[in-house]
Amino acid sequence: MTVERIITPPRFDWQEKVEYYGMGYHTIDGQPYWDETAYYSFTSAEIDELEAATEELHDMCVKAAEHVITHKLYERLSIPPQAVLLIERSWKNDEPSIYGRFDLAYDGHSPPRMLEYNADTPTALLEASVIQWFWLKDRFPDADQFNSIHEKLIEGWKGLKQYLDEPLYFGCVKGAPEDLGNLEYLRDTAIQAGLQTELVFVEDLGFDSVNGKYVDTNDSVISSLFKLYPWEWLVNEFFGRYLEQSGLVLIEPAWKMILSNKGILPILWELNPRHPNLLEASFDPDHFRDNYVSKPLLSREGGNISIHRNGTVQEFKGSYGGKGAIFQELAPIPCLSGNYPVIGSWVIHGEPAGIGIREDTGEVTTNVSRFVPHLFR
Repeated sequence: MTVERIITPPRFDWQEKVEYYGMGYHTIDGQPYWDETAYYSFTSAEIDELEAATEELHDMCVKAAEHVITHKLYERLSIPPQAVLLIERSWKNDEPSIYGRFDLAYDGHSPPRMLEYNADTPTALLEASVIQWFWLKDRFPDADQFNSIHEKLIEGWKGLKQYLDEPLYFGCVKGAPEDLGNLEYLRDTAIQAGLQTELVFVEDLGFDSVNGKYVDTNDSVISSLFKLYPWEWLVNEFFGRYLEQSGLVLIEPAWKMILSNKGILPILWELNPRHPNLLEASFDPDHFRDNYVSKPLLSREGGNISIHRNGTVQEFKGSYGGKGAIFQELAPIPCLSGNYPVIGSWVIHGEPAGIGIREDTGEVTTNVSRFVPHLFR
């Protein structure tokens, strides 16, 4: 079988429906970001393959993080010295993780191949968990979907409760509707798990230098924080210099800095050469002669990626250059009706939990790539 992209009419009131469930960012620059004019169809065997690959990749990634910590390979990933103590403390204390998202290339013929791991601040969660589920119930109630994200999030928060001092604060930057939508959804699942929560914007976080604690705008102590804010920004800011002494518990934990770094891709390949779910990758710019991709160690939404194919180079602009790069085998992303789908496969509290698909007319997923629902029969 082959993964299929099937054209289908959207619900006439789809904007109202998705807004009802908290997705106010369904349209970007006048174009739909949530796109239900098509859906992707899988077989149950293909879903089983995606689930098994996600589980194995997650296991390999955790072992790779341990390898980096044990052998102190931080320089290969350009991780700054001020972050190392935080990483090693969080790993030693087994600080908990709630989620991550693998980006996979998959056509239904060849094994799923890992493009990268969004291990620190993945988004597209609300649409994967809730929005596409209610689309399925409205349009194809007899079909199924690889999607237990919501239930696993609630159970995951219950499992994390023992590590946290309540209230658990949830923070992102101001003026970012997508971040806030994902954050409030995560916060809602924590509330359903029985946690006390508070919302705080990153710009409003303060530090009480007398007591050595982070505080909110009311000077209430923040002991536990879920941050939808990248670790690599945090450790390089004034705010980050007090993390070690404050005892603040952060989700995602500092050891996720290793896995959210593209440098983990060559390390995974070194540890698991020719693994069917990996793409060959290297730190050496001369490793590939042609048909490869260069990626900055720290890059988001396709920024500063270059595709080298048949002697030509296609470059994507961004603000992530100049901090080192890795080189990865060109992925076999299928092209279906002029669209390139990338499968976001979610890991919730260490377990595969479901997929969301973003597609674009090019091979690189950007901040305006569309989210398209899926089903399987």
